Amino acid sequence: MDLNPILAGLGGTPAPKTNAATEAMSGFTDMLRQAEQQAEAAITGSADPHALVTALAEGQMAVDTVVTIRDKVVEAYQEILRMPV
Repeated sequence: MDLNPILAGLGGTPAPKTNAATEAMSGFTDMLRQAEQQAEAAITGSADPHALVTALAEGQMAVDTVVTIRDKVVEAYQEILRMPV
């Protein structure tokens, strides 16, 4: 159900098309893409080993952050399910 026409009829403004979660996931995928490109460059021998280690560490940190956020969301959802109705 699209609420934008309803909001327009009520004088409200439609929600922006992007939000913080979308931007965060975009940044996450960009970071992983950069780490992958550094790894490919290291395989071909055209990358600095220090840059490769840095990119891989940043990628690992991004994955750990996403896993932590996922765990918190699942935990909150389970807590909501345990609430009495």
